This record gives sequence, C-alpha cells and structure tokens, in this order.
Amino acid sequence: MKIAIIGSNGQLGSDIYEELRENITGEITALTHTDIDVSDMDSVYSVFNDIKPDIIINTAAFHNVPQCEKEAGKAYAVNSSGVENLAKISNQLKAELIHFSTDYVFDGEKNSPYIETDKPNPLNIYAKSKLEGENKIRETADKYYILRVAGLYGKYPSRVKGYNFVELMLRLAKERDEIRVVDDERTTPTYTKEIAKQILKIIKSKPPFDIYHATAEGECSWYEFAKTIFEFAGVNANLKKAVPGEFATEVNRPKYSVLENHNLKKEGINTFKHWKAGLKEYLSSLNI
Repeated sequence: MKIAIIGSNGQLGSDIYEELRENITGEITALTHTDIDVSDMDSVYSVFNDIKPDIIINTAAFHNVPQCEKEAGKAYAVNSSGVENLAKISNQLKAELIHFSTDYVFDGEKNSPYIETDKPNPLNIYAKSKLEGENKIRETADKYYILRVAGLYGKYPSRVKGYNFVELMLRLAKERDEIRVVDDERTTPTYTKEIAKQILKIIKSKPPFDIYHATAEGECSWYEFAKTIFEFAGVNANLKKAVPGEFATEVNRPKYSVLENHNLKKEGINTFKHWKAGLKEYLSSLNI
C-alpha cells in the first residue's frame, strides 16, 4: 500500500504520519507545502503521477480564519480549487482521498451536536471555502472520506500560530496575574493523535465513502477547557470568565460547533475517547 500525506509537517499531519508509519506496511510519503502546491494542477499531477499512491491524505489548508477574510482568493484557491485538483488526481489514479474539513461549516444555531446530515451554513470566508472544498470532492471524487474535525491540539506546533490552546494557557499562567477566557463558545477539544488513530481505523476497516464527523466525545466551553487544563496540569492560575463580546472580532464564528460522530458510530468504528481523556494523554506526553 502506498500512502501520501499532504501537510505532513503540520500539527495534524505529523501525528498521522507517525501513526501510519508505525502501523501500516507499505510506503508512506510525507509531503510538505514546499513539495506540492495543491492549488497548482501541474504541481499536483507531477507529484502524484510520480508517487502513484493508493491513498491521498490531505491535511493542507489555509486556516488562518482572520487572514482568510483578507485573502479570500487564496482561501478559495487552497481550500476549494486545490481540493478539486486532489479529487481529480485521485480519480485518475483510482486512489482514495481522505480530506479534512471543519466544524465551522455550521452556524451554531442548532445548540445541540451536529450530525453529518445537518445542513451547513458557514459564517466566514474560511468556512465557506472549506464547505466549497467538501462539495468539490462530492461532485468529483469517486472514492473519498471527508472528516470534519474541531478544536485541534497536538504535540507538534501549528504552522499558523506555532502553539496550541493548551500550550498558550500554560504559558499565560506563568506570565499573567489573570487569564480571561470566553465561556459562551462551545466545542470539543480534540487531540490530534486521536484523529490519527481514527484514520488508521478507517484505512483498515474501509467504511462506506462519505462525510464523517471525527472529534473527541463530550463538549465544553473554552473557559471549561482552560479550567480543566490547569486542574490536570496542577497549575494554580487565576482564571476568569470573559464577558460576552470582550474579545471583539470582525470575523463571525459559530458559538456552538460541537460535532457528533454519528456515521463512525453507525459503522462501529468510532475510536475517540472523551476529550478529558485525550487531554490527560497529551499532558502526559509532555511529562506534565
């Protein structure tokens, strides 16, 4: 089996590469943004006609949400047109395409966990471009898995920020006398290693080609997440709830973006643990 991972040096791609390298017999090719430009069809054809993978895993995205508002053309080029290019090459090679989308395709008005058949209603350019990418795959690719994820954190640094929310909270606990975190936005923090394990399960079990929600179990606000981080890490931090609107932003985001792994559970292949268990495992990996 030949597998190519796009974005293999990112927060999610790094964990997927490690998990598959340890548990899959075959050739795992790690591709970074310097190896391939998904928005350039010539680059896509050149790379994949050389590798000829059986499975293409795409973790690449333009996911700096505020920057997407300023550079909408780039957002759509990477998150939509680039994804369509991958769908086309996967068809040509008769390969499976595993692509990652986002909880942000929903508007948050449901106020209960979203399942895969709920109607998306993205609120910002990032989310709109990601949903358009989903639609390009569904229209074009013969064999695909679209995984919607949320609240990611992992041991490898994010290429956008260079840190994750857990690291940020632990750092702020050392730097500030008071930390304020929003309590009116709910999600499911998900350890990227857990997603990597789920990808391995999908590859081995071959469920129907479809959209799958892939997040940890349970839900919390960002304040509750921060409170649990400090509790598990044994850190005495002065954590306060931010008042609604305290951290004003020009970008609309869903207040509630919790996903239910309905399709994974229907197929009997959901491997995710509760988000608190994932957090404990992550902190343990940092020797905390």
